[in-house]
Amino acid sequence: MTHRPSSQDPIIGIDLGTTNSLVAIVKNNTPIVLPSREGRNLIPSIVHYGADNNIEVGFSAKKRRSTDPKNTIYSAKRLLGRGAADMLDSGIEFPYDLDLSSPQNVQIVIGEKKITAIEVSAEILREIKLAAETALGRPVEDAVITVPAYFNDSQRQATRAAGRLAGLNVLRILNEPTAASLAYGLHEKKNGLVAVYDLGGGTFDVSILKLRDGLFEVLSTAGDTQLGGDDIDIAIARHLGLEADSGKALIIAENLKIALTTQKSATFEGYALSREQLETIVVPILEKTRTAVEQSLIDAKIDRTELTDVVLVGGPTRMPVVQQFAAQLFGRQPNCNLNPDEVVALGAAVQADILAGNNRDFLLLDVVPLSLGIETMGGTMNKLIPRNTRIPAMAKEQFTTYAEGQTKVAINVYQGERDLVTFNRKLGQFVLAGIPPLPAGLARVEVTFLVDADGILSVSAKELYSEVEQSIEVRPSYGLTDEQVEQMLAAYLDNKDEDLSVAKLVEARNDARTVLTATEKALPKVADLLDKNERINIETLTANLRGVIEKEDLTAIKNAHKALSDGTRHLAELLIQATLDKNFKNKNVDGFLKKG
Repeated sequence: MTHRPSSQDPIIGIDLGTTNSLVAIVKNNTPIVLPSREGRNLIPSIVHYGADNNIEVGFSAKKRRSTDPKNTIYSAKRLLGRGAADMLDSGIEFPYDLDLSSPQNVQIVIGEKKITAIEVSAEILREIKLAAETALGRPVEDAVITVPAYFNDSQRQATRAAGRLAGLNVLRILNEPTAASLAYGLHEKKNGLVAVYDLGGGTFDVSILKLRDGLFEVLSTAGDTQLGGDDIDIAIARHLGLEADSGKALIIAENLKIALTTQKSATFEGYALSREQLETIVVPILEKTRTAVEQSLIDAKIDRTELTDVVLVGGPTRMPVVQQFAAQLFGRQPNCNLNPDEVVALGAAVQADILAGNNRDFLLLDVVPLSLGIETMGGTMNKLIPRNTRIPAMAKEQFTTYAEGQTKVAINVYQGERDLVTFNRKLGQFVLAGIPPLPAGLARVEVTFLVDADGILSVSAKELYSEVEQSIEVRPSYGLTDEQVEQMLAAYLDNKDEDLSVAKLVEARNDARTVLTATEKALPKVADLLDKNERINIETLTANLRGVIEKEDLTAIKNAHKALSDGTRHLAELLIQATLDKNFKNKNVDGFLKKG
């Protein structure tokens, strides 16, 4: 039985980002970002695979990038739906190991095992699901997940598979610029022609949209699924003379980049960089977006002077150099009213609200990012659905046989813009058999392409004389099969309680280590202000916690943690007072004249 959401079911909007992910929902007609389980809005899209199958996601995993880079997986979105051949041509470097032995399937090497980007993304989505359930206080099943507009069919299928593996019912795959325009349109409530310049951690998209009385019509889209903030980090690392595939090098680069968003110069771990140097590094990367922007304007049949707004999306667009470049590119200052990190998630929540039947004020008309067609005689690409065709879309075309007595034909489905299929991406294939053995050119094979609202393709073929028919929902050439997803989902459900126990143990240990470190740093600073018995008690409690922290006893760790926290309250008060006294002593106090 198919699950159908109702207005009572919470439907969340998820921005599954390359660098960070967010989850949002509409409350009282307003989209809001839900906090992570750590109380922050952003959830780093990072997964650490530790010993004994311990898996950490988010900020705790991010801390492992410098200490255990081989088992800390970030930017998995850049691997979603990609084959090994894609990665060999991409020039992208990762600190962790990839298995590229098969040209059809890239895998990530974790110790003795190999996993896919779909599985990594599923771990991130599980954490997002847990965060939403914690914030809302109820189970969550239904979701809208955003993807770059230029994601091809394989990448969209991989995203849907990751959602399913995470236990989510993915109601819609939504293009990120379209989501941003939804949030923007709801916020601004005005009509016009809008360019959405979306530079994320690993992908770039530009879309031209027409907003009119609640109608969001995508006129064109273009982009690059292998261009983003990660490339800026790599370029900075190389400029500093560091190994670009080193986890520590990229952490240094990222911190300098972030600092220079608000500062003229920055230093991190002994490495210095000025904003002027950063701009020299970044501009050549930004220049790669120019072609896509110009093409999107041509496809939309508009001049840049007709644009009423330029909206920036994605963390890297906080950088002054990106804002300046966008202003020069479009000939107008970009709109920076909305938080570029949150705008996609907020728009996804609006779309979720529409699907729940709560919002009838908006209507989305999206487009196919790349042309879809089949291979014909001579290896040529016959396009049935050209790029920027509005979706949902259907196209039919008749073909014939080229050999005498031919009784079957292979239908090879491709996506791309080149005239020869060898330069395009093969999405799938099937064979139409049982055709009557007619003379060459007499059989009539009708091929039908249907693209749904998620941008996912189904293909059917029918021989009109015999009415022999065959159809498939095109499956990605890369990633996981339905059977593999089902097996992984079953394994996850079987081990869910055990995995949750492990996760709680890891979380308790992390919390305990934080208290231990803080106590060990604070004690020497105010030791002379404590009486002997209190100091001995704190040292005893510290030793007790250190003694149980690596054990498998969750209750013992929590009890020892609480005992130390309770026993150091006076220590904390003394430390705060000492800090205040020091700051007051060093401060110049301006006084008033007194009338004598």
